[in-house]
Amino acid sequence: MGDLEKTIIINQLMITPFQERDETWRDRFLEHIGDANLKLGDPEVVMSDDGFPYIQLQTIQTGENFQAYVIKNQLDVLLEQGFGIVINPQHEQLDWIFSYGDLVNLRQSGTFYTDKSVFSNPKEYQSIGQNEDILVGQPSEEIFPPFLRRHIREFLQHSGVKNPKVMLIARNYTDEKNASQDLVFNIMPAQFATEKDFEVIMSTLQWFLPKHYSFFGVDEMAIENGFQPL
Repeated sequence: MGDLEKTIIINQLMITPFQERDETWRDRFLEHIGDANLKLGDPEVVMSDDGFPYIQLQTIQTGENFQAYVIKNQLDVLLEQGFGIVINPQHEQLDWIFSYGDLVNLRQSGTFYTDKSVFSNPKEYQSIGQNEDILVGQPSEEIFPPFLRRHIREFLQHSGVKNPKVMLIARNYTDEKNASQDLVFNIMPAQFATEKDFEVIMSTLQWFLPKHYSFFGVDEMAIENGFQPL
């Protein structure tokens, strides 16, 4: 069983109309949903319109008999299976969607979303400058845990990348204030039949990774001794 007090809070939050769900509502929801009692939907797993698999979870009604499902208690199973979570999909407008990357972040940092991090702003960096001074290494398990590594490796191999590789680069590493980092994969648009195929790959990687992670692909031959197999 989950936390009964948090379950009550979640059920109260669900009553709030969508147009009144402000930042305070969001913060309270995210603070309590991981420990609250929920129940599995029917079917338990669905493929959403975005093409990704989700566990369907529903909030419970007063006096309802149910088998409790607590997100934090099932987190290891969810991460192993590669699912996201959708909350109350049975309603006309579902209440929330957590991507796989959101669950990775919950497992790694205790919160679904991280507002401040050392990762670059994705809008600023999508490549490595020709004369840019960077440090190259491998992401730690704290950044890139084995279950995440496995899912991304299998996805890229399924998508036609025979030997997927990754590295972590550090930018402005001598400047503590402006230092940042990015994940880099050995994938380029030219490897795929169309530009759209490449965009689908990048969108799927975004679903797998926490939202604050910045990442992009480069030609494997452009960086010496940087990439390592996933």
